[in-house]
Amino acid sequence: MRPVARIAVALVLTIVWGGCSVTRPVSRTVQRPSGPSRYVLPNGVPVIVEEHRASDVVALQLWVQAGARDESARELGLAHYLEHMLFKGTPTRPAGFVEREIEGVGGRINAGTSWDYTFYHTILPARQVVPGIQMLVDVGVNASLEADLLEAEKQVVLEEMRLNDDNPRRFLVRELFTAAFEGHPYGRPVIGSADVISALSRETLVGFYRRHYAPEMFALVVVGAVDPDEVLRVARATLGGLSRSGTRRLPPPLPPAPRAVRLELTRPSGQAHLGLAWHAPRLDHADTPALDLLMSILGRTKASRLVAALREREGIVNSISSGLTALEGAGLVTITAQLEPQNLERAEAEVLAEIQRVRDRGVTVDELRRGVTAAEVDHEFSTETAEGRARAYGQAETIWRLQEELIYLDRLRTVSAAQVQSVARRYLDPTRYVRVALVPPRS
Repeated sequence: MRPVARIAVALVLTIVWGGCSVTRPVSRTVQRPSGPSRYVLPNGVPVIVEEHRASDVVALQLWVQAGARDESARELGLAHYLEHMLFKGTPTRPAGFVEREIEGVGGRINAGTSWDYTFYHTILPARQVVPGIQMLVDVGVNASLEADLLEAEKQVVLEEMRLNDDNPRRFLVRELFTAAFEGHPYGRPVIGSADVISALSRETLVGFYRRHYAPEMFALVVVGAVDPDEVLRVARATLGGLSRSGTRRLPPPLPPAPRAVRLELTRPSGQAHLGLAWHAPRLDHADTPALDLLMSILGRTKASRLVAALREREGIVNSISSGLTALEGAGLVTITAQLEPQNLERAEAEVLAEIQRVRDRGVTVDELRRGVTAAEVDHEFSTETAEGRARAYGQAETIWRLQEELIYLDRLRTVSAAQVQSVARRYLDPTRYVRVALVPPRS
């Protein structure tokens, strides 16, 4: 399984959803609004359902409030390791059930892990919605975690670690997070530690599983050509029958104070990679929409400032982009570039100069408009499928609020040029940032 090592700023959705703030008891028949409906089972498990009949499929997702940030020092990588192991079978679904129950009907299944959550997602023919929900709940609470399969999977995960290390982009971003969040869970690689994984015992993995995979940690999301009443009936019979464990998740710790860090690492490559990073607010912060737009203005499209200046006009980078990773407990702005080694210092200086121009002079109305348009386009692409909608709803339910997710694009539209300039001044300090450079060996 491929871990979700980074979380982009929340997917923006504009679907009208009436009564979002009202929790509906599942035993009552209600008039369904357009867009997603949220229900809460008697044991507290939220169920989000949306009829989406663009095609005759259903997206089923089980979201778990358990990620890399919940691991102790001796558990580094266990949230991701569980992601692999849950597809290895349960007492009623022996190994091979994925091929029989999912791929055998034309579906597919996968999972992802982040610092803040793990989620299991499958796409099936709509007629398979009932057995699909039953399967997700079964692996969520009844995984066998057999010792021989656990041992065999270690080599798969260790190879995944090696592949991540060989990817310069992933390695660069990981180093930026490690330096920016030193001593904080967000500074640890989601995939974990090779030493911990190599020595992992079944007892340790089962302990993590039993501690974190409880009804209080779950959310079920179902989007597709389905009957919501049938979905709720199955949810009540499966998730609704689980007893609460009394588990309470600890909030993410406060991030460390921003600091200036400069690292240069030798990597076998013909080109250099440059990364700059600044601390940013958490996902639910009022400044997030303005900072999100600033990243679009700086480096998300061909018309963005850094792309136009450093790649198109000056020709000192092969590629450059900016991004905002907004997590539940903190955030990080990153600017990354691929370039010739001799251009490292000049590229860094040009990036800082462009940031300073935004801090001093602000941005234009046209730049704001292009940023909003780019967000609208991203929204259309990300929510045209049942799977895309389900993922946005599940992430919001797990680490944010569904109501805020649904109006996020409208919040972007109200951001002013003065707000963009303000967040540039507040967060992008040209004298205090993390700088990581990956350079090829000297000949």
